[in-house]
Amino acid sequence: MPKLISDRELTGSPVVANNTMNRERGLSGVNSYTRELGFDPAVRLASAGADAAWLDLCSGEGRALVEAARALPAAAEFTGVDLVGPLATPPDPAAVPALRLVTAAIADWEPRRRYHLITCVHGLHYLGDQLAAITRAASWLTPDGLFAAHLDPDSLRWADGSAAARPVLAALRAAGFSYRARRHLLTLEGGREVRLPFDYLGADPAAGPNWTGQPAVASHYRDASRHRASSPPVLRPPAVPVRTDLPG
Repeated sequence: MPKLISDRELTGSPVVANNTMNRERGLSGVNSYTRELGFDPAVRLASAGADAAWLDLCSGEGRALVEAARALPAAAEFTGVDLVGPLATPPDPAAVPALRLVTAAIADWEPRRRYHLITCVHGLHYLGDQLAAITRAASWLTPDGLFAAHLDPDSLRWADGSAAARPVLAALRAAGFSYRARRHLLTLEGGREVRLPFDYLGADPAAGPNWTGQPAVASHYRDASRHRASSPPVLRPPAVPVRTDLPG
């Protein structure tokens, strides 16, 4: 059985704190969000209207957000959240006033509005409770919003390290998500409250490389339906209800 650590411990581990997955990735081109997601985020946002809002989780330097902010109407909003935050000099706020780059752990951060687009490009690989991040993001979407994130099913494990991919993907699909295996892309159309029948147990930062070739984290769960009578695990975060007070 692998040694599991809490998400607070995980934030200080080398595999998480030093990841560079999205540092150089722009909006379009060879190394881009458009290539990785299979759609152009700016085009998606343009169809949402002048006040469109994009939230990018694990945003790195935020280059894709900057490029989109410069291409779309001034009323649009762009927010990036990253544990490490930009390492390069961030853009001048006066030049890109609609951009907000936040340095924070995703588990600790709360939005101040709903979003028409929420992305997490190769970011879930570095989170402990991936399912909590997914369900929270689902509640931050507008009714016509889109969530898109790369998910490695092999990183979803039971307590003993065995694969939990099949039941987790089945539960996600039952909740309205779609998963495209070729792109490793999980998507959801339309904001909603999502509750999944799994208890988070902890993270394994020594899981090794995933399909990208980069070191990644394994997230360990148990089947909650089989443990209703037992005490909740120490590492389980509180359930996050849909935010009815968010504008957008």
